[in-house]
Amino acid sequence: MQFDTLPGLTVTVDSIAYDPTRPAPPDRPHPFVYHLSIHNASEDTVRIFGRKWIVKDTDGDTMVVEGDGVVGQFPNLSPGETFSYNSYHVIKAESTATGSFFGTTPDGRRVCTRIPAFDMQPPLMA
Repeated sequence: MQFDTLPGLTVTVDSIAYDPTRPAPPDRPHPFVYHLSIHNASEDTVRIFGRKWIVKDTDGDTMVVEGDGVVGQFPNLSPGETFSYNSYHVIKAESTATGSFFGTTPDGRRVCTRIPAFDMQPPLMA
C-alpha cells in the first residue's frame, strides 16, 4: 500500500519516562510511558486510522507493533489542530522506538508521517 508524506503533518515526542508502576511481563520488565502529539499544519483535514511501531533493543531483537487507530481513537485533524496522547512500551533492554502514523484526506489520498526515534534506557539494576 502506497502512502504519501503530507507536508505539515508532523509528530513530536513530548516526553518519555520510566514508570515501574505499569504492568509488564517478566521477559520485558521495563515500562516506559511516552507522550506524543500529532500536528496538522497542512491545508488538508487528516483522519488518522493506524500506526506502526518498530522497537529495536541492544540485544538485537526487534518488536513490530501495528494496529488500527491511536489509543482506541481515530483522530480527525483539521488544519491547525493537534492530537496529543500517551501510551507505553515495555522493553527488556535499552531500546530505540520509531514508527509512523497513517491517515487519509477527504479526497481519499493515503498519507503518513514519521514518529521521531526516541531512546528508552532502563535504570541500572543493583
